[in-house]
Amino acid sequence: MQDQKGFSDRELLEELQHRQGDDAIRFLYRSCYATAEKYIVQNSGSAEDARDIFQEVILSFIELVKQGRFRGECSISTFMYTLTRHTWLNELKRKGRARQREEVYDKAMDTTVIDMNQVMESRESGRQLMRLVEQLGDTCKKILVAFYYENKTMKEILRVLNYENEQVVRNKKYKCLKQLEQAVHSDQRLVSQLKSAFWI
Repeated sequence: MQDQKGFSDRELLEELQHRQGDDAIRFLYRSCYATAEKYIVQNSGSAEDARDIFQEVILSFIELVKQGRFRGECSISTFMYTLTRHTWLNELKRKGRARQREEVYDKAMDTTVIDMNQVMESRESGRQLMRLVEQLGDTCKKILVAFYYENKTMKEILRVLNYENEQVVRNKKYKCLKQLEQAVHSDQRLVSQLKSAFWI
């Protein structure tokens, strides 16, 4: 077994290629993790992000070594830092795209013809809307009632409906609103009442 002083790059590659590699992995954590964590935390990440990303980097590096794709053109520590940086930047891009998708859905909901908060304040219109909501199905009814009547957050609704995540709930709520909008506009009498009450 290697002592705690560590490995040379050549010994490290040999260990990862031909043996179980536990000692080599521990050495990589000891020698490279602090630098990786510092980079991630300084670039919009957290210590938890650093742990997750570095674990991914370790697995990627081992795979590259086993496939013979690490050519040793730089030191292992330099390569690990570069791999960490590349992996984290990709994660930031992924998170950015997720935020953009969320903003698109939020804007789309903001531009929905019916201002649901206003509509729900009218008793008569509210009763008629509830009849339409009933026709949308049980899931839409639960989401719309929970959000607009009970003022529950997406996180609270997620716990009740057991969806995968809050974004799925937002997507479903948006679809339910669009269905409700179409149902309202198919009822000309209700449209007239809403226009009179809310100037829409």
